[in-house]
Amino acid sequence: MEPYKLFLTLLILQALLICHISTLCVANSKLFREYIGAEFKDVKFSDVPINPNVDFHFILSFAIDYDSLSSPSPTNGKFNVFWDSNNLSPSHVSSIKSKHPNVKVALSLGGYSVGSEFAYFKPSSVKSWVSNAVASLTSIIKEYDLDGIDIDYEHFQADPETFAESIGLLIKTLKRNKVISFASIAPYADDEVQRQYLALWRRYGNIIDYVNFQFYAYDRGTTIPQFLSYFNTQSSNYIGGKVLVSFQSDVSRGLTPKDGFFTACKMLKSQKRLHGIFVWSADDSKANGFIYEKQSQEILAAN
Repeated sequence: MEPYKLFLTLLILQALLICHISTLCVANSKLFREYIGAEFKDVKFSDVPINPNVDFHFILSFAIDYDSLSSPSPTNGKFNVFWDSNNLSPSHVSSIKSKHPNVKVALSLGGYSVGSEFAYFKPSSVKSWVSNAVASLTSIIKEYDLDGIDIDYEHFQADPETFAESIGLLIKTLKRNKVISFASIAPYADDEVQRQYLALWRRYGNIIDYVNFQFYAYDRGTTIPQFLSYFNTQSSNYIGGKVLVSFQSDVSRGLTPKDGFFTACKMLKSQKRLHGIFVWSADDSKANGFIYEKQSQEILAAN
């Protein structure tokens, strides 16, 4: 057998083993998600093509517990809007949801940076951070009529136990209060990031609906076999979770659409393991006419 075919066979066997181990292994999904608004490129919800046969989530990027862009200071869970709210306002949310009943809108917490500095998860205490976060996010979510939250902290000045308990209690409280209907996390393959998010997953994975794993954070030039191996590894790490595949629309990192991303998606779909696709980001996709969004949704919508 040729080495390439042998490697693919081993990947398929690994995938079957993961599914056998996890009683929560799920089937294909028609979920498409896209981050929007972080780069202030005047992109609007209405710019993005929406296939009526998928479940479509816009993710506003970002709400951050810092006070300003110019001289940012952490606010211990008191979140403020840092996305392009001129083009992505409450009225824009209402309009896109009324025109497309398959659309839901979430907000993402944290992100990579605020202004020119890292956006740190830096709570004074679990209790005070959760109290502030619940109050401030409830206000934003109700103002914008949002449906869920995404957790995308990438820098930390707290131990994993504090992160897990703070984020877990936040999600639990917002769900219990019927403020949100779903929650996701967005880790990537970095030792410290994984340490934090796996602690959260082990303690509160049962209330986390989706894992937006940043597969585009792997090196540029990632091959299809490597991508499938990464997917198997992260499915094992977040076992029982709906791990979504992803690409970055400026095609600067990871497995790109031009180099086989959609082939990998079709392979996962044939194994009933395509739990959804997400994209970073609509801001960058505007330049290429959202061609990859269209292709992603066509794959998800196909029987």
